[in-house]
Order: sequence, then structure tokens, then C-alpha cells
Amino acid sequence: MHELSIAMSIVELAEEEAQQRGVGIRAVHLKLGPLSGVVKRALLSAYELACEQTILEGSSLIIEEVPIEVYCGKCAAPRTLNSMQWFICPVCESPVSEVLHGKELEVTALEIQDLEVQA
Repeated sequence: MHELSIAMSIVELAEEEAQQRGVGIRAVHLKLGPLSGVVKRALLSAYELACEQTILEGSSLIIEEVPIEVYCGKCAAPRTLNSMQWFICPVCESPVSEVLHGKELEVTALEIQDLEVQA
């Protein structure tokens, strides 16, 4: 399950940022495309595991699913595909090959919280 190694990398990246800024992390926001090769449910489970006994324990992974968008040369326009199996323009039904979006696996934001200083 490569989702665990991906989740561990996300946690590591967020931990480094939190430590540099002296803050805690409430949530990690991620863009995920269907062509990324990552299964959303598996990544969510792996994230919980990866967060155990780290400063991210209890944080959330918020995933924004990105649809597959291609460029249709015949229409000269970007088009959103209805299926991952058929790379055919939904308007003119021409084959398309230029993928504009849908491969994303990208951390887009961290929700931070101030660490409480105990005296």
C-alpha cells in the first residue's frame, strides 16, 4: 500500500512546517486527482496511522477531489471528462490526449493553531 508512504511524507512535511513556525496543525488540505494513482479511502486510513504519536495526531486530512480536465484540439477548449476510461471529448467525441488536471497529489494548505504555552 503506497498510500502509507505518501501519508508519511505528508505528515513529515506538515511537521517540519509546524516546527519551523512553532504552531500545531489542525488539518492538512490536499488536492487529489483520479489519475494520481492514489486511492482516497486508503490515503485517509493511512494518514490516521501516519499521524499516530506525532504532533499531527488528531488532525484531519481534507481532500479536494479534482476532476479530469483535458484539452480538446478540435473544440479548442478545455473539457471535463465523465470517465477515466474514455479519453474522448464529451462535446465533439474526438479523442483527446492532453491532460490539464486530474493528476494532482498536492498539499495546498495547512490549518494551524497556536500551541498553548504552559508556565
